[in-house]
Amino acid sequence: QVQLVESGGGLVQAGGSLRLSCAASRSIFGIGTMDWYRQVPGKQREWVANILRNGITTYLASVRGRFTISRDNAKNTVYLQMNSLKSEDTGTYYCNYPGATIWGQGTQVTVSS
Repeated sequence: QVQLVESGGGLVQAGGSLRLSCAASRSIFGIGTMDWYRQVPGKQREWVANILRNGITTYLASVRGRFTISRDNAKNTVYLQMNSLKSEDTGTYYCNYPGATIWGQGTQVTVSS
């Protein structure tokens, strides 16, 4: 199993920015597609964005134009640049890949209005 460690979360005012990182214990090039998700207590985990091995990206409609997912295969790290943050972006953010059976600890993002 690949271990994934998310970091970069924090408390930010609405309109601010954060950059999340997801460090993998082995080659993300070998893994292929990488995803970011988020979860708010009491709600189901929500898919946010993904990036294919070839760099093609897809986004949840509500974050498109504000969030950018990227990957550095040499560092086995996936990033999520979040700009123009809104209070509804608050949640715990996780990265993962298709077929994974375990989840990391996630990183908390809190956007104050």
